[in-house]
Amino acid sequence: MAQQCSATAKSTGQQCARQAIAGGTVCRVHGGATQRARAAAARRVAEQQALAAVTTLGLPRDISPTEALLEEVRWTAGHVQWLRGKVQELEQQPSREVEDSDGELADLGGQHSLVWGVTREKTGGDDRGTTQEAAPSIWYVLYERERKHLVTVASAALKAGVEERRVRLAESQGALVAGVIRRVLDGMLEQLLAAGMAPGMRDVWQESVVEIVPRELRALAAGGGAP
Repeated sequence: MAQQCSATAKSTGQQCARQAIAGGTVCRVHGGATQRARAAAARRVAEQQALAAVTTLGLPRDISPTEALLEEVRWTAGHVQWLRGKVQELEQQPSREVEDSDGELADLGGQHSLVWGVTREKTGGDDRGTTQEAAPSIWYVLYERERKHLVTVASAALKAGVEERRVRLAESQGALVAGVIRRVLDGMLEQLLAAGMAPGMRDVWQESVVEIVPRELRALAAGGGAP
C-alpha cells in the first residue's frame, strides 16, 4: 500500500497529501527526488522483496514453548543456509563495467555486487546516468541478520534446557521400550519352556537378551537400525 508523504506542507502547515516515492517516506517535492533519498528507497524496496522471498506466513496453531523454540532454530538455520547460497552467488559474479554520467565506461575497480551496486539509473535529463554506491548487498545484510537471530534462538533454547529435556525424554522413552521388549521376551521364553525347550537354555536366552536388546536400541537411536 502506498505511503503518504511524511513531510509538512508549507502552504497548509499540515502533513503533505502527496504519495511518497516507492520505498521512501517523502514525495518528490519534499526531497524524494534527491539521489540519496532514491538510493535509500531502492534499498528498502530490495529488502522488502528479499524478505518476501524467504518468509512464509502461516495460520496460528497450537504449539508448546519448547517445540516453538526448536522449530524456530530449524527454520532460522534453513534461512541461513539459503541466504548463504545467495551470498555465494554474489561472490562468484565478476566485476562489471557501467557507463558514468558522461556515457563512458567506468570500471568498478574489482568490486562486485556483494559490496558495490547500482542504486540509481536514469536515461534522460541533466542528471542522467548510473549511480553506484559502496554498500553491502541486501542478501548479505539479511544473511548476517539471520545468523545473529540463529545465535539468539539457539542460546534461548539452551538456556531453557530444551536439549536437556529432549535427552531426558529420549532416555525415558528408551527405558519404556526396553521394559516392553524385556517383558515380551520373558513371555516368549516361558512359552518355549512350557513347549519343551531345555531349561538350560534359560541362561543362554537371558545373556542374549542383555546383549542384543541394548545394542539394537542404540543402533535405532543412532539411525542405523533396520527399516
